[in-house]
Amino acid sequence: MRAALVIARKDLRQRFRDRSAIVIGVFAPVLIAALMSLAFHGAENFGFTMGIVNNDRGPVAAGLVKSLAAPDVRKVVTPSEIPSVAAAQAEIRAGKIGAALVIPSGFSADVLAGRPASLTTMNSNNDAIAGDVTTSIASSFVAQVNADRLSLATALAAGAPAGEIGRLVQAVVKLKIPVQAVQRPIGARELKVISYYSPGMAMFFLFFTITYVARSFFVDRSQGMVERIRAAPVRPVEILMGKALSVFVYGGLSLLTVGVVTSAAFGANWGPTLPAIVLGAVLVVAVVCLTAFVIGVSKTQRQAEGISSIVVFGLSILGGNFFFTSQAPSAMKRLALLTPNGWALRGFTDLATIGGGFATIAEPVLGIVVFSAIVGAVGVILAPRAVMA
Repeated sequence: MRAALVIARKDLRQRFRDRSAIVIGVFAPVLIAALMSLAFHGAENFGFTMGIVNNDRGPVAAGLVKSLAAPDVRKVVTPSEIPSVAAAQAEIRAGKIGAALVIPSGFSADVLAGRPASLTTMNSNNDAIAGDVTTSIASSFVAQVNADRLSLATALAAGAPAGEIGRLVQAVVKLKIPVQAVQRPIGARELKVISYYSPGMAMFFLFFTITYVARSFFVDRSQGMVERIRAAPVRPVEILMGKALSVFVYGGLSLLTVGVVTSAAFGANWGPTLPAIVLGAVLVVAVVCLTAFVIGVSKTQRQAEGISSIVVFGLSILGGNFFFTSQAPSAMKRLALLTPNGWALRGFTDLATIGGGFATIAEPVLGIVVFSAIVGAVGVILAPRAVMA
């Protein structure tokens, strides 16, 4: 064990003397997380300006325009009256509004007379979400109007006197569709972009430790240092334990530093301290196992660099370090759970939004442990052969 500590101390001393260790371990993840947060700023608070082209000015059209001023709608939509369809098209092209709703002339008269009526929505291909929201609002209003007309027709068919139409219309206007989808909060906090990309970028640059340590091992072996260490005598397992310990210490310090800096400087939320530390520690163990795996399956320094690059970028893409996995296709979501960083991101996200303690990270920790056990088993079998080669 003493030999392993000496080897770990030697590797850590070399690592921290190299300025790239500080850049990759601290400055790069903090900087990239801040840039990603800036690039996706506002993604968690969607909103847009909707142009209203009211060519009707009738009572039904006035009711539609009034409904857009409701508090729940104003959280997402800012209505803006526009004089014509051509002006709305020009403002959409210029990016001044996200979408437009056109109320045609005679819309109110057609609705009140029971004739077919329609609304038109417009949006740019660059802002499909605004178009979808505008279409949804128009569809909801049309559904309410159709329900009102149906209830009035039902009342007349049931024998209501024609002279009571005025009173019935007033009563119908106050009706609401009985079955509606209503969004309710579940107590979760909103996920900030910086709270997602801080651990995401910290993990991405943590993976580069695999490349550095694997390359360092093969450099030491090519220079005869591994043979001299074995002549001490030091067993191969002690050499690997020393390498593993250096990876664990460096990786843990890197994650901890990035967590503290991004929390203090940018307000990132990594969740409760102790569960976040445990989750980070388990992830670093997975990186240790991946390092042993890369060393074990590689025969030369170039092979180690190539395989570790595939591992780093493959896991980062599959695990969702560069994009929100919640917005990814279902197949990508399932693939993310085959990666340790995918599980870790899920754990940090749950800690930041739901909170809780160790129960919140139990499943992510288990997923990372299973991954580490499989990859680590291969590393334990193959890595000693690399030392003996």
